[in-house]
Amino acid sequence: MSQQKKPTNAERRRIAREKIAAQRAAEARRQRNMRIAGIAGGAVLTAGVIWGGIAIANSNSGSGSGTVAGAVLADNSKDATGQTVNGKVGVNTMEQTAYHIHAHLTIYVNGVQKAIPYGIGIVPPWQTNGSGTSTFVTGGSKFYYLHTHDETGVIHIESPNQVTYSLGDFFAVWGQPLSTSQVGPAKGTVYTYVNGKKYAGNPADITLTAHENIQLNVGKDMPFKNFDWTNTGE
Repeated sequence: MSQQKKPTNAERRRIAREKIAAQRAAEARRQRNMRIAGIAGGAVLTAGVIWGGIAIANSNSGSGSGTVAGAVLADNSKDATGQTVNGKVGVNTMEQTAYHIHAHLTIYVNGVQKAIPYGIGIVPPWQTNGSGTSTFVTGGSKFYYLHTHDETGVIHIESPNQVTYSLGDFFAVWGQPLSTSQVGPAKGTVYTYVNGKKYAGNPADITLTAHENIQLNVGKDMPFKNFDWTNTGE
């Protein structure tokens, strides 16, 4: 009986690259489907909710999984560019999948929902699909273990080993402050919710866990808005 030949290091790297490419392709397909569903839903809302000649195509109540309409909280100008962040959030030329989970972040400032930008934790130059608020970043020169591909608020935690990461670690990759009195450039009392329950501590200390829904309200407390993971494929 012949002994099975073990793959070489080069073959292992090739297999890993093929797996990552397949995952990116699946993610891009999922995002396209979500955008199509969002466009269809927006059309229904536009047709059904018209007041004073202004079509209202978005709602801040209930649950959702689409892109936020409106300005981002802060851009990517202060993103980390390759250095290890907080002593544990590393970077690699490819996405790491040994520890692979997702959390979701929603942010309101004085009652107005703000988007989290695409490409946090993905070092340019970027490769993208779509445009505007529908942009999906498929590639970059480096990937941090915490990153975003789009503006849906989904935080990707993709690490070569299982490490406890916090929301503060994500904001550090983003280069933005986070405390009980500030979220990025927005200052004021911060009301924090985790999976629908009020969180009394520093939001920077929140541990990122699988399918966790985090909401930060700055200045004005807003009802918790659930994020529906059902059809996201995450």
